[in-house]
Amino acid sequence: MKTERSQLTKKIVFGALFIALVYLCTAFVNIRLPIAANGGLVHLGNVPLFIIALVFGKKYGALAGGVGMALFDITGGWLLWAPFTLAVVAYVVGAVTEKRKGLAAAIPALALACAIKILGYYIAEGIIYGNWIAPLASVPGNLVQIGVAVLIVLPLISRIRFAARKIAI
Repeated sequence: MKTERSQLTKKIVFGALFIALVYLCTAFVNIRLPIAANGGLVHLGNVPLFIIALVFGKKYGALAGGVGMALFDITGGWLLWAPFTLAVVAYVVGAVTEKRKGLAAAIPALALACAIKILGYYIAEGIIYGNWIAPLASVPGNLVQIGVAVLIVLPLISRIRFAARKIAI
């Protein structure tokens, strides 16, 4: 029988692991774009972020996305963006798919995440640069970033969910 203390330890360890995965995929698997006011960035941090949210739910998704990507913003030269890098996207994906699993729930959840990201970063860039036209240049990069993540995640998610049942947290 697992003790309450060992369960808490397991949750803390997995939370830290998820934060690290999002941070590493954001920091080291990325391409800076020669567009937008600050160049823009396409990274694969959304891949583990979406997997975590789809498999482990909104709380872990929000934690991994909020902390992992904000750490990248702070350490990667995007400091102004850190306050805007919220876990809303992962929270929504986890919340939408918490009760319903499978592609029928994942596809609309990821589409909603895309819309939230586009709008959220448009507003953030408008606030940061004081210009509401320039953020339009970031939209294609954000679409590519989310689109690539979705193309990677959707074919793998059912197998990952199956494997994750063995480590229930």
